Amino acid sequence: MDELIDAAAAPYRNAGRFPWHFARGKLAHDPIFAELLTRGLIPDGAHVLDLGCGLGLLSSWLTAAQDLWRRAAWPAAWPKPPRLASYHGIEWVGREATRACEALKAGIVTCGDIRTSAFGAANVVAIFDVLHYIDCASQDGVLERVHEALTPRGGLLLLRIGDAAAGWRFQVTRLVDVLMTSIRRARWQRVHCRPLASWLARLDALGFDVAVAPMSDGTPFANVLLVARLPAADARSVVDGRRTTSSNT
Repeated sequence: MDELIDAAAAPYRNAGRFPWHFARGKLAHDPIFAELLTRGLIPDGAHVLDLGCGLGLLSSWLTAAQDLWRRAAWPAAWPKPPRLASYHGIEWVGREATRACEALKAGIVTCGDIRTSAFGAANVVAIFDVLHYIDCASQDGVLERVHEALTPRGGLLLLRIGDAAAGWRFQVTRLVDVLMTSIRRARWQRVHCRPLASWLARLDALGFDVAVAPMSDGTPFANVLLVARLPAADARSVVDGRRTTSSNT
């Protein structure tokens, strides 16, 4: 695990000391990165769209994992890491997008607003701890556009949220998130949070089949990963927020 963290963080030296230290800390202490690999959640040959991607850590993490696999330095108990066919990150903060491109490669992350930026086609969309920074109507709009972006042959949305119904753990999650974001962006950040049941209802209305995975291991937070799959040749459509079945099924 330490070798993987070192390898994934190494490119960020090119962007400066802070990005490198941040990458190392995030990759080492945020459980989602290891969970993506140990659970084999991302398929081989994935075209990944990473919304609110920050420094593009997901790309560097998966690339480093593939390198370790090729060098036979991969943990025997872990499934083979996925090979990325493509990766595109969209990040609101221009400084973060610039650092990502300095560390990885030009154009891998673009600066833009996920509410309006073109998504293009993808078969895996990742949104980690991002949607609560926009209002609820905009959250719904992004999810609808994600549905459209995923390929007709089926796709996967990996959505991590804070469960607003999780009591004191959620309050800790929200406080730490707001403080850290305010420090990094030099302004107070308002958040718009929902209980888990609300997220599940919205994804169900869009036609996703959702599995829920706790994603706070080793932390005091109330984070949950929603593994939302859009069935192949998605026969279900959404009309006025209600899921219906197409007549050709």
